[in-house]
Amino acid sequence: MKKVVIIPTYNECENVEAMLDKVMSIEEPFDVLIIDDGSPDGTAALVRNKQAEYPERIHLIERSGKLGLGTAYITGFKWALEQGYDYVFEMDCDFSHNPDDLLRLYATAIEGADVVVGSRYVSGVNVVNWPMSRLLMSYFASRYVNIITRMPVRDATAGFVCYSREVLETLDLDAVQMKGYGFQIEMKYSAWRLGFNLKEVSIVFVDRTKGTSKMSSGIFGEAFWGVLGLRFRCIRPANKK
Repeated sequence: MKKVVIIPTYNECENVEAMLDKVMSIEEPFDVLIIDDGSPDGTAALVRNKQAEYPERIHLIERSGKLGLGTAYITGFKWALEQGYDYVFEMDCDFSHNPDDLLRLYATAIEGADVVVGSRYVSGVNVVNWPMSRLLMSYFASRYVNIITRMPVRDATAGFVCYSREVLETLDLDAVQMKGYGFQIEMKYSAWRLGFNLKEVSIVFVDRTKGTSKMSSGIFGEAFWGVLGLRFRCIRPANKK
């Protein structure tokens, strides 16, 4: 089974080399696709250096400027499908997601789950070093999504996810509307509405220790209003537009 981890980056020079080394060291082989949005701090150059060490396993797409988390992942999903990957993972570059947990998400996927969510909230609240205000905002955002959409996922905004090839081939990726963290909700909701099996795996989320968070009030605003429209949207497979 071919597996690739998609990692969007913007100004992650303090983390990207260590992240790539860590993923390359995992006993089960995972390729990595970095999608860099024109980081002025030289993130892409560091990735190119690592490509020289792992030319078959590390890939890079460079984009001109900050175009949004959602568009980065859509670009990565399309590339992964073209390259014949069977499982496609989303993960942050800042080590808030533990790369070792890729093995647990993959194991759950090959047991039959179509979408596997690395969940902070499926077994209590497993978040380390977040200020209480951000923790409450994140937790209640997921509860809000549950109430509005009825989707049985406790951590709807999670960004540590595994998608099977079948899910990404079925979803109409060009119809995805939300660009920020609402994108994570929309992808899970669309997969659920189309009948795919979503499974949550408990993880511990640790706030970044290096670099700067990209979170903003605008990101949460898009998700808040976008979720209201999800239940009324017609979700069709890509081949039945």
